[in-house]
Amino acid sequence: MVKEIERAGITIVQIANLIPVAMTVGANRMVPAISIPYPLGDPATTEKEQWDLRYHRVGVALDALTTDITEQTVFKVKI
Repeated sequence: MVKEIERAGITIVQIANLIPVAMTVGANRMVPAISIPYPLGDPATTEKEQWDLRYHRVGVALDALTTDITEQTVFKVKI
């Protein structure tokens, strides 16, 4: 799906739990997610920690949208 949307001229960032799978299917811009059931959060953490995790990951994804790339790129996130 990502490749088809990009073929239409729309830049996509995939927040992915399984980066190797995202690379195999041809995603160009990837941001690592936190876990499979909770890609942008961790219910074992406090509300503030979850907010910080989500804010950071979405910020990295927005930055990735405006970054020129020439090959598949996995953008770094804080752990």
